[in-house]
Amino acid sequence: MNSIFHRTSVRKYTNQPVEQEKIEKILRAGMAAPSAMNQQPWEFYVVENKEVLEKLSKCSQYAGSVEKSAVTFVVCYRNDSLRADYREIDCSACTENMLLEIDHLGLGAVWIGIAPIKERMDDVAKLLDMPENLSAFALIACGYPENIKEQQDRFEENRIHYIK
Repeated sequence: MNSIFHRTSVRKYTNQPVEQEKIEKILRAGMAAPSAMNQQPWEFYVVENKEVLEKLSKCSQYAGSVEKSAVTFVVCYRNDSLRADYREIDCSACTENMLLEIDHLGLGAVWIGIAPIKERMDDVAKLLDMPENLSAFALIACGYPENIKEQQDRFEENRIHYIK
């Protein structure tokens, strides 16, 4: 549980590549997420190619960190999912699992929203030559952090309402 209270958004990385076994652990963590009706709508692109990372970094005004990442995960969902209205919720749980595992492995990452903005989704799909049955949901730029920062304490007791 320490990763929940340690994880921060990391946007600057060293040049060190991320080991394949860590990439697999991150993907396994994503696939362990809960999903509506156990539909598991997710699929992933794992991008390490520097030219593609540079192009991906231009798919959103917030994606600049992708260019210098060692690896960027593109979380996608299948358009033919049983419960289309839950695909993005399911992929959010998947993405958070991945971010927590990334922190646990001593890496850093930042979640870059792609969905539900159609233009961004289409740009990523075109760039990666994705089949029509997939939609881009999010980018997770990842690498060894250039520096470590402490997570802010976001606990606000006034947002809690007890009903007894």
